[in-house]
Amino acid sequence: MIEGEIALALFGAVCVLLLFGFPVALTLAGTALLFAGGGVIAGYFDASFVGALPGRMFGTVTNETLVAVPLFILMGVTLERAKIAEELLTAMASGLGDRTGGLGISVVIVGALLAASTGIVGATVVTMGVLALPSMLRAGYNPSLATGLICATGTLGQIIPPSIALVLLGDIMSTAYQQAQLQSGIINTQTVSVGDLFVGSFIPGLVLVALYLGYVLFMAWRDPSSCPAPEQRSTQKLSLVGAVLPPLLLITIVLGSIIVGAATPTEAAGVGA
Repeated sequence: MIEGEIALALFGAVCVLLLFGFPVALTLAGTALLFAGGGVIAGYFDASFVGALPGRMFGTVTNETLVAVPLFILMGVTLERAKIAEELLTAMASGLGDRTGGLGISVVIVGALLAASTGIVGATVVTMGVLALPSMLRAGYNPSLATGLICATGTLGQIIPPSIALVLLGDIMSTAYQQAQLQSGIINTQTVSVGDLFVGSFIPGLVLVALYLGYVLFMAWRDPSSCPAPEQRSTQKLSLVGAVLPPLLLITIVLGSIIVGAATPTEAAGVGA
């Protein structure tokens, strides 16, 4: 029972230190080492596990599946720094923002496209917070609705592939699934690949996007004052098409190659980056 209590205390210590603003990497590593040292002294933790830490870290660094993580992050940073995400949001807002709830719909669609292009949450939330929130507030949007839409669509990167969370989860699930089959007496084990998780999460991600869009349309019908149309109405169809095409091409290449089985997530991430 004491092992479970120590695990809960470790989790609580990490949360508290993160709330104090300490760097994530140092917090995770430092807290784990401190608790491991305390567990060794108290006799609840085997010191040999600490000695195996360098080998474990080297194995993680050389894991081919996890190489997709920095590549997907590079894709997201490139979209942000190259102003592609900004142009996409601006063009989408100009094309749909001339109607009630149009800006909200634009935020949801752009958030979904960024999620399917990058797989990370931070870039989407920062981009939306900096670009979309001031425009929505100037248009007269309810602050709670505007911030809620940005926060909700920003987390779409966790479920819409290529999701970094699914890459990390897939690496863990593959090993756990094989161990479960071996314990059940199955010799010819099968694996759960990251591509399988991507295929399985694609439809739920689209359903979630549809629910967000439905909520915006419902609010526009029920309370038009919470998401009014801007006074200046401008629709630039050519700029909208030009802004949407690059992310769509990237999504088609990366996700399409993974779904049809032409490339592994790591290979697709390399091509996308």
